[in-house]
Amino acid sequence: MKENVKVTVRNILTNYLEQNSLRKTPERYAILDAVYSMAGHFTLDELGDKLNEEEKFPVSRATLYNTLKLFMELRLVIRHRFQGSTKYEACYDNNSHSHQICTVCGKVTEFKSQKINDAIASQHLRRFRKDGFSLYIYGICSTCQAQITKQASKRKELKNQ
Repeated sequence: MKENVKVTVRNILTNYLEQNSLRKTPERYAILDAVYSMAGHFTLDELGDKLNEEEKFPVSRATLYNTLKLFMELRLVIRHRFQGSTKYEACYDNNSHSHQICTVCGKVTEFKSQKINDAIASQHLRRFRKDGFSLYIYGICSTCQAQITKQASKRKELKNQ
């Protein structure tokens, strides 16, 4: 992540904590730095492992959960629920999230589409201010489709023998 984004999100957090008379704990800042140094989606456990192993800054699961909840309120992190798993993602300066999700292997790929962004932007919603969106398209990835086709071909060959 760009260094200026890290500085900006730290400033957003600092301002919020000061305005609400909350403590500026080293845990909050360590978690924020770890979140913004991770590429793509991550689980709570992956974030905890990164802090513990790479940063040598272990924090409890409850601290991670509560801190991510705060970051979601500040729109610094977004939570995704993909096929029974919960993943998080840094989202400052990225309010549109379009994903394709394989229903066989669970692989999640994020993609950008200006047409989708324009369609969402052009929607006039009553009594509602849009801040961003998430789009999930479910299907079968090319790798899984190739495996399914290969297995079907083998079954057909065995049946014809």
